[in-house]
Amino acid sequence: MSPKRAFLAPKAPFRLSASAVDVRVESGAAASSTTAIVWYKHDLRVEDHPGLVAASQHRCVVPLYVFDRRILSRFSDEMLELLLFALEDLRKLLNEQGSNLMIRFGRAENVIGELVKEVQASSIFAEEEVEYELRIMLDTVEESLSTLSLSGENTKILTWNTPFYDVKSLVDLPSSYNDFTKLNPPVVSPIMPPKLSGNLMNLSWGTLPTLADLKEYRDNISDGGNKKEEWTSIKSLSAENLLQRKNLRGNVELKPLKLEKNNQRGPDSKTIRRKKPEKSAFLTSQGSSVGGGSSLVLNALAGYLRYLEGTARDEWQEVHEKLRLSEKREGASFQSLFGSALLLGIISRRRVYDEAIKYEKERNGGFLSPFGYSTTTVAAAINTVSSMEWYWLLNLKCQKSKAGNFSVRIWRWNNHLIQYTTAGHEGPAILLVHGFGAFLEHYRDNVYPIAEAGNRVWAITLVGFGKSEKPNIIYTELVWAELLRDFIIEVIGEPAHLVGNSIGGYSVAIVAGIWSSLAKSVVLMNTAGNIIPGYSALGYSEDRRTSGAVWLGARLLLVYLRFNIRNILRSFYPAKTDRADDQLINEMIRASYDPGVIFVLESIFSFDLSLALNYLLEGFEKKILVIQGMKDPLSDSKSMLAMFREHCRGIAIKEVNAGHCPHDELPNEVNSIIKEWVATLESEGSPVAVKQLQQVAMELHKDNHCQEMHWTGILWMEEDHVDGCG
Repeated sequence: MSPKRAFLAPKAPFRLSASAVDVRVESGAAASSTTAIVWYKHDLRVEDHPGLVAASQHRCVVPLYVFDRRILSRFSDEMLELLLFALEDLRKLLNEQGSNLMIRFGRAENVIGELVKEVQASSIFAEEEVEYELRIMLDTVEESLSTLSLSGENTKILTWNTPFYDVKSLVDLPSSYNDFTKLNPPVVSPIMPPKLSGNLMNLSWGTLPTLADLKEYRDNISDGGNKKEEWTSIKSLSAENLLQRKNLRGNVELKPLKLEKNNQRGPDSKTIRRKKPEKSAFLTSQGSSVGGGSSLVLNALAGYLRYLEGTARDEWQEVHEKLRLSEKREGASFQSLFGSALLLGIISRRRVYDEAIKYEKERNGGFLSPFGYSTTTVAAAINTVSSMEWYWLLNLKCQKSKAGNFSVRIWRWNNHLIQYTTAGHEGPAILLVHGFGAFLEHYRDNVYPIAEAGNRVWAITLVGFGKSEKPNIIYTELVWAELLRDFIIEVIGEPAHLVGNSIGGYSVAIVAGIWSSLAKSVVLMNTAGNIIPGYSALGYSEDRRTSGAVWLGARLLLVYLRFNIRNILRSFYPAKTDRADDQLINEMIRASYDPGVIFVLESIFSFDLSLALNYLLEGFEKKILVIQGMKDPLSDSKSMLAMFREHCRGIAIKEVNAGHCPHDELPNEVNSIIKEWVATLESEGSPVAVKQLQQVAMELHKDNHCQEMHWTGILWMEEDHVDGCG
């Protein structure tokens, strides 16, 4: 198996330039006589830093790092450790340049506003952001600066980035990775660190906190602190670990044991501790990620690339050992080991690319083979950073230009970019989760109508689908469940009504079964999974490694799907085939060319749906609604509903004349069902919700497609669905 090249031959012009600096700096005397602030966030280096280069034209440069809880709250304990090591090294490197690193605590807009007044800064250099919350933070800082006036001029925020390719206009960026690679854009080389003036002001530069102090600062939030700590603790153990404990103890709601709260993962706790090499890049207590300063990370990268050569160097042997442990599938070890260092910006993506290409040329007499890379480690490094760059560009374009019906937002999960959208400003929270191969736009006619009924609605594109990132990981139903768990905790911030279609339905069932405090109710639309009478034992597969047959099968399946997606999708819409339109088909075809899509398809052959739905939803009585398209070509709907009625207590069922995707095939009917379901549950003890329910009921009576309903306790059911629902 020869590792693939990242790019192909050029066939069309593309607007590029060799410059990596996306900032405009005052020229001549104006720049040299003023002070600039370099606001570090996750660009913790001096090399290949266009913002620092541009700022160096000023008379004085003040590098700044702000410990802002909005940033720190995204970091695990291990990431906080890596952050402190990186900042310590960054300060050392700046000291060698005759500069320093200012350390401050607080909200960035307040800290920067005060510093601007203190040093009379004319410009602030900050890296461009793709994540929604960080873009909002940048906007907030810019807005606060607009109220300041120094010598009659406002301080400007100048954003920069470090792209592989200096794309002049994101509008010109092809949405298809296949089209993009055909352009064969040249990769911009890293730039050297600038020479700073060394003209330090008499300032209080601050000291770095200890890890314990930083954790306490991150977690010390006055409003809802106990609730936040409880919810944060929910994330500390994996779904697999909790399922094992649920099977042993029979608990429905599972929380981490105190002993495990600060745990190291199972294999680490059994590993005999030995003295770390002097130049070890695995500095944290968990020791699972490369970190430290730029020199340590680059040395670890050199060792990683040279895995096949063997070495007597202790620190490289350590890298090789970690590589073997983290290589769950071919090439997965690079993201696992170096992902955190890239997220913190200790090294840039294009520096990784540059180092890998240099090594590849060393092995091949100064040439690059047209048949692929000579080692799997070189391929892993190049393909990973090339893929990360693509999704960064694609999602930045989505942030800057509203495409389709939704305003897209980006959330970072486990170092991967995830798309979502939201609508509504008040009311209960509802999360919509798509099925396999789909994306948030599959709820194109559901998000706003449901929100307009007095709800707050979120729709997410799961990792591996749509325009969300498709990293080289092993995709499982538990991975998607953990993503949904974290999204509810970090983005929604409160329990939600969980609505899922197909594998999305199975994923929300897992969330409700393991972390029931996060779910107000569960709505399953033609869900994946099974009802297994008498199910109690946990026979769950942990081995998801890819075989040669799976490798080949996934690639054949990809070709088949590209040529047959139109007919396949229309078969899922038997009542209204016109709803399987070009908007859906074109996006599915576009996504099929994204880097990493083959990893997702390989997961089809290792899905484990052995966790029974009745087992997962046990104890969730009167909070489960099943919406079933009775013409689903993928399942026997009548048999499925019969099993639900017989083995799931307190369940509400609604049959609709649709196929596998009833929410998109008959959006008006399904929207009415979901709106009434949520309003009914929320009406208990809420006068506002009762009024909302009455309004929804009036809409339903006006809808000729909806059958008249009646109340049974707090749940409604159709007459012929009451029996057997407990």
